[in-house]
Amino acid sequence: MQIKNAMILAAGYGKRLLPITEKIPKPLIKIGQKNLLERSIETLIKIGVTKVVINSFYLSDKIKEFLKNAKYQISINLIEEKGLILETGGGILNATKDFEKEPFYVLNPDTIWNKNYFAELKILENFYFETKKPVLLLVDKKKAHDKSFKGDFNINDKNLVTRDNNNNFIFTGAQILDRSVFDREKEKIFSMNKVWDNLIKDKSLFGYESNQTFYHINKLSIYNELKDLKFID
Repeated sequence: MQIKNAMILAAGYGKRLLPITEKIPKPLIKIGQKNLLERSIETLIKIGVTKVVINSFYLSDKIKEFLKNAKYQISINLIEEKGLILETGGGILNATKDFEKEPFYVLNPDTIWNKNYFAELKILENFYFETKKPVLLLVDKKKAHDKSFKGDFNINDKNLVTRDNNNNFIFTGAQILDRSVFDREKEKIFSMNKVWDNLIKDKSLFGYESNQTFYHINKLSIYNELKDLKFID
């Protein structure tokens, strides 16, 4: 089996990257020769995805223009959030209606996705089909370029995700799930953290450990450190 659907989260303001994001939405910021959104889309294409939805809010017209000019040979649908940002959970729930019961990837474009991740994302996919449960790609915080990360989760010996007082793993921004994870959600605007916490309580959230150095653009100082590095594309 192969996952053909995916979503890219692209609705945020990117305030910690000001003044760059005054006129450019964060997903269109370039690292090396490619912007963050471009890297995300190309990664999904390489692992076999054929249908992508992207949510947008801030400077949505810029993203729309980029997609029009890029002319990708797969189905890409831009879902514009009107009036209010729906946050991560609400954004995913709103944008993935057409996926129905099929599983899908979700990527955060803030991570610098590149060819080093292709094999790990396919392993993540196999893991999903083995467990039939949502799975996150996590990385030891020691492997993060940005040493300010405190850690989001832990993984036990059965690959179940936990949250503890001290957490050693960072969420890379890649996950596989299906819409059943939202069955209990009654709100329109909510974070994926709420969903993850419920899944953790049910012992239904799994994690797979990435071996890559974790590069994530979350603030201007990190962008300035990484913008000219030569990543393997």
